Amino acid sequence: MNTAKIIALTQPVTTFPEVSAEDFIAYCARVSNPSNQLNTETNGRLLKYLVRNAHWSPFEMVSVTMEIVTTRDIARQMLRHRSFSFQEYSQRYANATKDLGFIVNRETRLQDDKNRQNSIEVDDYALDREFRVWQNEVTKKANAAYQWAINNGIAKEQARCFLPEGLTVSRMYMAGTVRSWIHYCDLRMGNGTQKEHMLVAKSAWSELTKYFQYLTEVIDVDD
Repeated sequence: MNTAKIIALTQPVTTFPEVSAEDFIAYCARVSNPSNQLNTETNGRLLKYLVRNAHWSPFEMVSVTMEIVTTRDIARQMLRHRSFSFQEYSQRYANATKDLGFIVNRETRLQDDKNRQNSIEVDDYALDREFRVWQNEVTKKANAAYQWAINNGIAKEQARCFLPEGLTVSRMYMAGTVRSWIHYCDLRMGNGTQKEHMLVAKSAWSELTKYFQYLTEVIDVDD
């Protein structure tokens, strides 16, 4: 839950020797120096320079698509990032209770009275247990109502009104340039982000640095 996984990224198909997506960014950055475009030995140094000096346009030449698994309330927050394109599991056409299901283990956190963007983790067994009991009760009732509606021929687009956003699992594909992913991770791994969304961003950052390893050397993020 609250995970991201790279499922696709730009693969160069031109006639020059096979290069990685990381090398392709450097190739594009050297558009004005064609005699040196195939020099991959200094790509790492070049890419670090571009990041340090905020020369972002070459990072728009490579796109990355990630599969996101989270709850629908967190997915709603992610949809606000307008530089990305999204394809989300549709409750209008498919049965989410069958394909994805519910969760009943949302973390018990208290409201921070001094900062409405923050919540406070609490070590209170009784409160935590009761919070989870209520989650279980809500999902049972929601599932019963949803199944009743489906069994009585009510359209999925109407039956989905019973499904709680914060307890219903969703899966979506999120596509954007490397530049967009860098800025998304930098923003959403920071303070002021809901914890569940932060976990998605950290997972996305972990995936991104598998393919673009130099990022960890030039971008200071709290992962």
